[in-house]
Amino acid sequence: MSGHSKWSTIKRKKGAIDAKRGKIFTKIIKEITLAARLGGGDIEGNARLRQAVMAAKDENMPKDNIERAIKKGVGGSEGGASFEELTYEGYGPGGAAVIVEIMTDNKNRTVAEIRHIFSKHGGNLGENGCVAWMFAKKGSIVIDKKAIGEDDLMELALDAGAEDVKTEDNEYEVTTEPAAFEAVRQAIEAKGIKPLEARISLIPANTVKLEAGKAEQMLKMMEKLEDNDDVQNVYANFDIDDEVMEKLS
Repeated sequence: MSGHSKWSTIKRKKGAIDAKRGKIFTKIIKEITLAARLGGGDIEGNARLRQAVMAAKDENMPKDNIERAIKKGVGGSEGGASFEELTYEGYGPGGAAVIVEIMTDNKNRTVAEIRHIFSKHGGNLGENGCVAWMFAKKGSIVIDKKAIGEDDLMELALDAGAEDVKTEDNEYEVTTEPAAFEAVRQAIEAKGIKPLEARISLIPANTVKLEAGKAEQMLKMMEKLEDNDDVQNVYANFDIDDEVMEKLS
């Protein structure tokens, strides 16, 4: 399974997602606000906004919060969207490639904070383009194996336009081209299956396996990056053996 999915799985196992729901709400609200500012408040006509609203609903965000964020983005309330989008690239412990997507109102503050996190945990911030070529933008839909059999999911997903279905441990990962993501997700949900995670992500072509010491550093770095208020998404191409994860848990 891809490195980004590995990290998502780790977060779910650690219960980090529920523990940081308030921070997740903040990140989604920023995305809704900017999406509405850039593409308008019509959900049907704004694909980016539609994805952000779907993410909000996945996290059970109250409808009022979603509507306020859209209004803020289109100028319906003060403070509408002074955010700037940035992408930082670099290397984590063991040479793992890392991409950090930022939304900030203070570029200088953010780059200093991100550089500090990288260097403190055995990584280093690189030049733009240094690792982006290792990743491809894809739709990713993660499903619990208890929800459906592999053959049935394969048939369902591929018929709906998916590229591939991979399996690891207790989960399947369905990958799609970004343009096919919504159709595939809708086809899966129409069968009464609720994905564990569904989003358009940067998926690495290859992974770097990390041993215990580097793995621990990497996980700490990922946690610190995700904890930063200006960070929207973090992608990486590391892999960690289950035996190593058991020792780190």
